[in-house]
Amino acid sequence: MSDYEIAVVGGGPAGMISALALARAGRKVALVAPAPNVSDHRTTALMDHSIALLTRLGLWQAIKPEAAPLKTMRIIDGTGRLVRAPTVAFRSAEIDLEAFGYNIPNRVLVARLADAVRGEPNIAHLESSAETILAGKDAVSLTLADGEAISADLVVGSDGRRSKVRESAGISVRQWSYKQSAVVLNFAHALAHDDISTEFHTRGGPFTQVPLPDRHRSSLVWVMDTPAAEAMAARPEEEIAAAIEERMQSLLGSVSVEGPVQKWPLSSMVANRFGKGRMVLVGEAAHAFPPIGAQGLNLSLRDIMRLARMLDGIDGSKISSRTGERYDFMRRSDVWSRTASVDLLNRSLLADFIPAQLARSAGLYMLSAVPPLRQFAMREGVEPLRGVKALFAG
Repeated sequence: MSDYEIAVVGGGPAGMISALALARAGRKVALVAPAPNVSDHRTTALMDHSIALLTRLGLWQAIKPEAAPLKTMRIIDGTGRLVRAPTVAFRSAEIDLEAFGYNIPNRVLVARLADAVRGEPNIAHLESSAETILAGKDAVSLTLADGEAISADLVVGSDGRRSKVRESAGISVRQWSYKQSAVVLNFAHALAHDDISTEFHTRGGPFTQVPLPDRHRSSLVWVMDTPAAEAMAARPEEEIAAAIEERMQSLLGSVSVEGPVQKWPLSSMVANRFGKGRMVLVGEAAHAFPPIGAQGLNLSLRDIMRLARMLDGIDGSKISSRTGERYDFMRRSDVWSRTASVDLLNRSLLADFIPAQLARSAGLYMLSAVPPLRQFAMREGVEPLRGVKALFAG
């Protein structure tokens, strides 16, 4: 007999949500991770289907008061090129949603998830890291950094880009980098954001302002080539604020930078498979890409939703030794399609090739001018196949 049915390795948001979803599915879970970091100044935008998962797990009520709704998502062509796209505004009310999603401060999300983990009787939080992970025919054995040894019927790797679980399963990755970095910060502004997120497409990459709960505060992800990002992050806050206001065409009035200014190099990584035997990968252990289009954690939560449906243990069923292969098959199309779309969007902004500019501009023009097409795109952006289902329902 194994000590646990499932061991989740990694204690970030994806790891804690994995442990909670699997515990609520009736499984006995060990969460193997040090105490979470609650001092992260970044934010995470979760789309409607991700909010639905948090609601089903009983988590959303505690998070919502400190989250900002994203009711309008606006795209503005700021490339200054000869061929420019029209401004497009996507409004959640068009597809009968209160909001496309919510922007949540990471410190709030992590703190509420940690509270839920502590209160969940089906989770044992082992505040250590996994040193060795050995898969056997009937169970997986783990030795922790503090010397404790445990076994589990299945191990869920949610331990990031340098995943010990992925390495132990012998799963290779494909990875590539961009000559870009993202400058990430929070800022205050004179005019209210009115729950509007604005993304400027620039020659260096997307410049994305996302509302925070205070109507006069927003978060920012500004993608640019790496030398420019390094120079921007090194400038005094007053100069950064002036650059933000200029790039935003003063849409939010005067700007002041709040808190630390962080710089993150952009790269992508996808595992060549997402499960093997009694090991599966979720979150950045399985896939990681630039902070473009609010896809990162949303894709991770779809990993978790699929896994929790597969492993529903309310009926007392045992976990199969082929779980990894089944999970890998079920996640491939979603992960690869989202990875390709983010990569294509980013590269299209960098391309000086006139046909590429024409294609991007024509696509945005069609979204602006054709309501059914725009509504289809909005539904697909919120959740894969939601637009297709709406077409058939219609």
